[in-house]
Amino acid sequence: MGVFRAMDVDGDGLLTEADFQALARRWTAVAGSADPERLASIMSGWWPVLRAASSQEGQEGQDDDGGVTIDEVLRVVEQLGDRADAVSATADAMFDAVDLDGDGLISRSEYAVLVETWSGTPAATDQVFPRLDLDGDGHLAREEFRTHWTDFWAGDDPYAPGTFVFGELLEWPGFTDPASDPRITSALSQHSRLGR
Repeated sequence: MGVFRAMDVDGDGLLTEADFQALARRWTAVAGSADPERLASIMSGWWPVLRAASSQEGQEGQDDDGGVTIDEVLRVVEQLGDRADAVSATADAMFDAVDLDGDGLISRSEYAVLVETWSGTPAATDQVFPRLDLDGDGHLAREEFRTHWTDFWAGDDPYAPGTFVFGELLEWPGFTDPASDPRITSALSQHSRLGR
């Protein structure tokens, strides 16, 4: 399931404040070692950023539909390199939420909780976790996770390990090797992983 679709709780193709509130509730139910109020605040805090981007679009002659489309999200994502502190704060809040036993590490099973909680459905993660566990110690340390989170949201390398922070990429029908098709390479470089 794609990250955008996971955030779009009601499946209407738009992100709304209600979607962000539902996502925050999903995460605070898991919470791990995170302060639930801080986690909800950080998750919900992204809504005004996205809404402002959507409102700017409306000022340019677009209809204000009350929600944020995937294209508007992608425009915000393209600017996240300039918001490194906010991306890191979100990564740290997510790390704390997923660190269920509070040991300062994310295990393979805790990573599975991240993917399942974000998407709302169980997902196979056995093939993905080793791509993220760069030192092969069986855990993700905070800095390791922060790097992957930043690569996903603000990076420009579609093949960085962080591309898989939310699980496997969607299958591309008709293609076996994404690197062999320029359309796929181009789409990945434009952060299409949000829609996977």
